Amino acid sequence: MRVRLGTRGSRLALVQSESVAARLRELGALVEIVPIRTSGDRLAQVALAEFGGKALFVKEIEEALLGGHIDIAVHSLKDLPTTLPDGLAVGAFPAREDARDVLVSPRSGTLDRLPTGSAVGTSSLRRRVLVLRRRPDVSIEPIRGNVDTRLAKLDEGTYDALILAKAGLDRLGMARADATALPVDEFVPAVGQGVLAVEAREGDRQTLELLAGVDDTRTRMAALAERAYLEVLGADCHTPVAGHARLEGERMIVAGLVASLDGRTVLSSSRSGAAADATRLGADLARDLLSQGAASLLGKSVA
Repeated sequence: MRVRLGTRGSRLALVQSESVAARLRELGALVEIVPIRTSGDRLAQVALAEFGGKALFVKEIEEALLGGHIDIAVHSLKDLPTTLPDGLAVGAFPAREDARDVLVSPRSGTLDRLPTGSAVGTSSLRRRVLVLRRRPDVSIEPIRGNVDTRLAKLDEGTYDALILAKAGLDRLGMARADATALPVDEFVPAVGQGVLAVEAREGDRQTLELLAGVDDTRTRMAALAERAYLEVLGADCHTPVAGHARLEGERMIVAGLVASLDGRTVLSSSRSGAAADATRLGADLARDLLSQGAASLLGKSVA
């Protein structure tokens, strides 16, 4: 079976896609990787919130999939909107990488040891709020670009520290001695962080059956919980939102956080229960935060 795999063309995206391609080849498929330049890549120096958010990293790839130019698409799950275009479905969630964020700083090993006034690079509203909760005395500076570009700016001294996804560093084989992982209970990750989503056409049964061999059940349950949480919350890229599900045996714990843009109001909660109830747990967590007042932070009314 021949499979054309669509992906962004960044080094990280290609590495991620190659991991999926390798598994498909083990299953007997002939895989061709097709790099596709997205709107998000073309707007590399622009704040994503101004131009539609991270969905810009999937738009052209999904169009190629719907048009039959590729057979599957590999995305970072945190870039994938909760509502997919008609005719598309997520056929596989490969095993999750480490979901934690890391602080990378040649000057200081930990967030608490950063000197006052340090420039911390991140364009994530979630990371900005979580850093300032702990260290209101540092300066959060925007940064775009791929992992290599960001690390080069750090090493040049443009920033004193960066906050990055550990999964990206791990997948690129870029472990650094000056990187410190931030625990998920204190620094709740973005929804879907560390997870890949393999998208296919709903009517392509042969491809979907092939993708079943790539799917990881535990990752799928966590992904479904986090995406149900985000969907019920109705959040977008203009609000600091975090959500993370983890499994302990057959039980799942889902934690979430919504904050105001200035970080002065932070609402958090968690839910736990049977992993089989993943979607319900995520949705219940979102409803709890909405009942606490998250709707006003999200600029929405509660029905």
